[in-house]
Amino acid sequence: MALINMVQAINEALRISMRGDERVVVLGEDVGKVGGVFRVTAGLQEEFGEERVIDTPLSENGIVGSAVGMALYGMVPVVEIQFADFIWTAYDQIVNELAKYRYRSGGEYSAKIVIRTPVGGGIRGGHYHSQHPEAAFIGVPGLKVVIPSNPYDAKGLLLASIRDPDPVVFLEPKRVYRAAKGEVPDGDYLVPLESASIVRPGRHVTVLAYGAMLYEALDAAAKAADKGVDAEVIDLRTLWPLDINTVIDSVKRTGRLVVVHEAPRTNGFGGELVSLVTERAFFHLEAPPVRVTGFDTPFPYTLELEYLPLSHRILPAILSLARS
Repeated sequence: MALINMVQAINEALRISMRGDERVVVLGEDVGKVGGVFRVTAGLQEEFGEERVIDTPLSENGIVGSAVGMALYGMVPVVEIQFADFIWTAYDQIVNELAKYRYRSGGEYSAKIVIRTPVGGGIRGGHYHSQHPEAAFIGVPGLKVVIPSNPYDAKGLLLASIRDPDPVVFLEPKRVYRAAKGEVPDGDYLVPLESASIVRPGRHVTVLAYGAMLYEALDAAAKAADKGVDAEVIDLRTLWPLDINTVIDSVKRTGRLVVVHEAPRTNGFGGELVSLVTERAFFHLEAPPVRVTGFDTPFPYTLELEYLPLSHRILPAILSLARS
């Protein structure tokens, strides 16, 4: 076991995958000589060469389109999009090509691709480096959407994603790239996709969170405990397909639900989570579910900490719901 951060854990997962399967290639802007804007791919080109760690032109559409062609010929591309905010020019390739190949070919072509991209605020990135667009991919049939919150999960989930037969959008919360550290096994291991984790058991309220906001939810839950409210916090890990059984079992125990995410509230994933729970556990709910989210505005620069659903916004939701 080594105590490492998420950047190091993801780098280890890429090395293990590339050493174990010569079909795995990494491509993206500055992933080679520079090692990526956050240095996640540092040292990979030195070990595996320029033919397997490919510095691409500044064209997200071209990067993903090229990766789709590689995958159809049997390669396993791992694409890096420097920031999730830049992914929109590749959205057509992702939605209309990548997500559909396995279905349209009757399973003959699987187009195994992992698209890694940093998401979220917390680094003062402003409008164009802080978006959290998970909902835009969760609603696309054929894609899996994964987001780790800690180094152990980051390594195991990425290894599982690279081996999965379906294309995976792998969201990396950059706010905790180096802030979150944990013990991670040296070798190969998998964290199964579609498995949520109960990171804090509780009796009174279920709190669903993921990525960087998990830590805010945990902080709020600890403060709620000081006031006599016992919150159960679940890290979803794989957003889609969702581990709905873990969620429903928790809500049936607590009777209350708080959903936290930093994307805007309207059409955010929180609305879908509330619907899924309401459909399956309506008669177990003791109060209406509550969403604590980002606001329906472009991501701000100077008011970043006002926009994010931090602990001080989550705590009142937990307390008021528990007492309703």
